Amino acid sequence: QVHLAESGGGLVQPGGSLRLSCKASGINFSINTIGWYRQAPGKQREMVGTITSGSKTNYADSVKGRFTISRDNTRRTTILQMNSLKPEDTAVYYCNVPFRGSDYWGQGTQVTVSS
Repeated sequence: QVHLAESGGGLVQPGGSLRLSCKASGINFSINTIGWYRQAPGKQREMVGTITSGSKTNYADSVKGRFTISRDNTRRTTILQMNSLKPEDTAVYYCNVPFRGSDYWGQGTQVTVSS
């Protein structure tokens, strides 16, 4: 059974940093592309970035230069490092893995950027 669990969200002031983690089980983690997404109140879920099995990354324009995705295959964990946070980054953040024709999501972690 595939299970994804995000952690690390919280309240941070504008300009601050947060580090989110996503731990996976039930998949061959090292060969899967992992995605980070977010959903703000009243808005559709949007892609933040992805990381391939070879650690190639891709980011949404809105977070380029501020967010960094990495992975630790030994720990089956993906990290989303978020710097220079803005109020518009406030959202629930989810990790995602497409696996055997299905999309799997974690429960999400809330990030709030506010002074």
